[in-house]
Amino acid sequence: MTRASLDKDPRDVAAMFDDVAGKYDLTNDVLSLGQDRLWRRAVLKAVDAQPGETVLDIAAGTGTSSEPFADRGVNVVPADFSLGMLRVGNRRRPDLGFTAADAMRLPFADDSFDAVTMSFGLRNVASVEQALGEFLRVTRPGGRLVVCEFSQPVNGAFRKVYTEYLMRSLPPIARKVSSNPESYVYLAESIQAWPAQRELGERIAAAGWGEVGWRNLTGGIVALHRATGPLA
Repeated sequence: MTRASLDKDPRDVAAMFDDVAGKYDLTNDVLSLGQDRLWRRAVLKAVDAQPGETVLDIAAGTGTSSEPFADRGVNVVPADFSLGMLRVGNRRRPDLGFTAADAMRLPFADDSFDAVTMSFGLRNVASVEQALGEFLRVTRPGGRLVVCEFSQPVNGAFRKVYTEYLMRSLPPIARKVSSNPESYVYLAESIQAWPAQRELGERIAAAGWGEVGWRNLTGGIVALHRATGPLA
């Protein structure tokens, strides 16, 4: 079994997700106490894609984040660099165009998408700045970016309880439901090392995105960042 480290070597990260692909969605549902479903609905609403628009769902995994777009008549491209995840997704939804793609080197032409969304994947890339630049490149002028990612609870007492859960409770639970429980130790470490809401917003703006804003979900456990590409 493979576990990535915080240097986020792309090969290690991809191999780690290959290992957990079979039970990935079930494990996430258990560990988040079902909150992941609410987060996906929030992403869908924030992207606000209309039928006929084209959306890139990068780090789509098995496609659970892409399905709601497709079911609404949106042209969605579920992309991920874990072939194991893509295979699982393709077996369940062969009608979706699952595509192998590295967030730092997207295999798409400039201005290809009306919106780009990424849920729980940005903290796994080796260069956040490079990925954000690629998202901007493939988005049409004035297009949208929505990033859903773990963040820092805004209440100090709640943040302490949450941190205790991550480091003490999450790994034992993962051992019961995951095919690669060690990968969830990396998950906990990567969440703790990830920047807070404002800092991530500043990094998105520095990559060239405008109108950057965010809102907290579940008390700040997760933050939803939104931005718009320049018109010219």
